[in-house]
Amino acid sequence: MITNFRKGVYLTEETKGPQDPQARYDSVIGKDAKCVMQTYGRQPLVLSKGRGALVQDIYGREYIDCVAGIAVNNVGHCHPKVVRAIQAQAGELIHTSNLYYTEIQAELAENLVSVTGMERVFFCNSGAEAVEAAMKLARVVSGKSSFVAAEHSFHGRTIGALSVTHKSMYRDPFMPPVSSETAFVPYSDADAVRKAISKNTAAVILEPIQGEGGVNVPDAGYLKEVREICDETGTLLIFDEVQTGFGRTGTWFCKEHFGIEPDIMSMAKAIGGGFPMGAIAARDGISFERGQHASTFGGGPLACAAALASIEAIREEKLLERSKEMGAYFTEKLRNMARDDVVEVRGKGLMVGVEIKYPCGKFVDFARENGVLVNCTSDSVLRLVPPLVITKEQIDTVVDVIEQA
Repeated sequence: MITNFRKGVYLTEETKGPQDPQARYDSVIGKDAKCVMQTYGRQPLVLSKGRGALVQDIYGREYIDCVAGIAVNNVGHCHPKVVRAIQAQAGELIHTSNLYYTEIQAELAENLVSVTGMERVFFCNSGAEAVEAAMKLARVVSGKSSFVAAEHSFHGRTIGALSVTHKSMYRDPFMPPVSSETAFVPYSDADAVRKAISKNTAAVILEPIQGEGGVNVPDAGYLKEVREICDETGTLLIFDEVQTGFGRTGTWFCKEHFGIEPDIMSMAKAIGGGFPMGAIAARDGISFERGQHASTFGGGPLACAAALASIEAIREEKLLERSKEMGAYFTEKLRNMARDDVVEVRGKGLMVGVEIKYPCGKFVDFARENGVLVNCTSDSVLRLVPPLVITKEQIDTVVDVIEQA
């Protein structure tokens, strides 16, 4: 059981020894420093358990998790359906490769076609891989090579995905990118998209709501106008729904808020209920041909079992509706704080950004020290993407802690 959060560490003589939490903590930090490439600016926290919207560290302290593995654990930590599905599948078949069919992959493909409203899917293992697949598909279908992407966009850290990721800190050390012809335009500016499209543009790639860029919500008519521009110019439209998918914004996918269908859509993060997985979906007439793309682990039995269980949980527990309801409640509570240092509260569903007037690193530290995990993105935006199962009481606690901060 997860215990109540306690600020500070309390050890007695009886707790010291091999199971001494401080010794375990020091051991983890030491091994990481010695053996892991130091690419992450980690919080000073060793997590050991999770249930629902709560996680626990090795000292037994409890935290309300408003990071959710970066918008991954939409159905909550260790959802019983997902756990049982992985356990059962692990006892039957773990891996086969895509040289053979499996029933569970076919079943998941059918479910994804249903929830996306698109024609076919391709399975991979992560969001960056999904974006890479979408870019390859756009190039091979269109016969063109360049892309139009938005300023403040984030599409992944592999070389291809970096080609359409805007922030220089991600791109510059690895230049030149695969697609050196990417044109970056202001987000929510359809006119700029029109001007940037050239005769060699394969696709426009956009996040329906920008995540890493600061939870930026576009103007109401923006995506519709971009869709019309793409139709007029014969350019493909890719939506990156890696962060916004599977109920995060209150619908299966964020595109539903705007009534727009892309040609290709990338998915990952929440698809597997915490288990690593990615996929793309494409409309009728857009597909890889035999041998044009592949993935050894893509659509493996364990990942498919987890994803099917996650989709079932979203349906049965009405988590789309819950995301809308809790998101509206969360946003209203945050706006009612009426703090002078808050610039704006924005988002959809349980994808919420709180922009403040200065860098928010200290807010993250204060929240963690008081039992709430939040994330700072785009320097001054607190990104709140909790599991969709978060309760009103937990939201009240989170807002109280943010207001204190």
